Amino acid sequence: MKIHEYQGKEILRQFGVTVPRGIPCMSVEEAVKAAETLGGKVWVVKAQIHAGGRGKGGGVKVAKSLEQVKEYADQIMGMQLVTHQTGEAGQKVRRLLIEEGADIKQELYVSMVTDRVSQRVVLMASSEGGMDIEEVAHSNPEKIHTIAIDPSVGLTAAEADDISTKIGVPAASIADARTQLMGLYKAYWDTDASLAEINPLIVDGAGRVIALDAKFNFDSNALYRHPEIVAFRDLDEEDPAEVEASKFDLAYISLDGNIGCLVNGAGLAMATMDTIKLFGGEPANFLDVGGGATAEKVTEAFKIMLKNPGLKAILVNIFGGIMRCDVIAEGVITASKAVSLQVPLVVRMKGTNEEIGKKMLADSGLPIIAADTMEDAAKAVVAAAAGKA
Repeated sequence: MKIHEYQGKEILRQFGVTVPRGIPCMSVEEAVKAAETLGGKVWVVKAQIHAGGRGKGGGVKVAKSLEQVKEYADQIMGMQLVTHQTGEAGQKVRRLLIEEGADIKQELYVSMVTDRVSQRVVLMASSEGGMDIEEVAHSNPEKIHTIAIDPSVGLTAAEADDISTKIGVPAASIADARTQLMGLYKAYWDTDASLAEINPLIVDGAGRVIALDAKFNFDSNALYRHPEIVAFRDLDEEDPAEVEASKFDLAYISLDGNIGCLVNGAGLAMATMDTIKLFGGEPANFLDVGGGATAEKVTEAFKIMLKNPGLKAILVNIFGGIMRCDVIAEGVITASKAVSLQVPLVVRMKGTNEEIGKKMLADSGLPIIAADTMEDAAKAVVAAAAGKA
């Protein structure tokens, strides 16, 4: 789960990290009032979407008068903001953050991520703030410094000071940087985040270290422990099909292809998509119905897939371990009839009650293409999607 910048800054503030004063807004009028409330002579008008690279896309502008705040807010609010993380379609801006201006003397990068190799939280930092960290890693990897943090101790003052020095924090600001880094680690750890990134972390003209941006991703499996974070969820920023799927406990992710996939088990789902691509097709989605899917759940899965106007065929690939093949067959038949299925359907089943499930499909009278192996299923659905079935 992702949240907006202004929400991330609320979290950072709770853990002692210094952030600029700012006010989230839902309209141009609110933006102007926010600037008046903040006071000062310089404000930053920021688009709030769940993607990075907003500045390059025209979603962050510095205003030096209330008239400019209004002008920029009017430009940004409602725009289809395209960044390297949104894809060509972009993301519609529905929220703004109006923030006080900052006297930037130095831009740095810091983040917390979980490293699967060391099985520890890693602090990553660089002197190259304001840039995409992937670009820095490619062009100047020596400018990225990391610390694998001992979970029994947490980020120590010595570690924070050492990495601050390496990325060029002035000596007079080291103590302040220590506070920010230790607060960032605590925020990451206590909220079950999977990413906590500040880009840039700045040193201002007075030597203060300030988080000028905030990006958080959270482990969805831990959200039951954090209702206050769940409350930050913005459904407008998520794929409607994925939101709908979550209501039925379906793991669904939209993709760019035209072959729908309904599979039980994440590993089998990945293998199914790989096999489709191997034989020249493109998956339209990742969809794992899980081990305890009911006929009703399968029906909802079909409905969600069929909302994709580009869908040309569907492949159902089931391994009946915990999930019984006859239950899936019942769901497939019910769903096909309920939605008046108009696209070719290929079904491959193996495992518990396999023969019962296959007989149910054969007796259903539906134009289902049966397949016995993964290869046969993939070839059949690719051909069907191409109109060659």
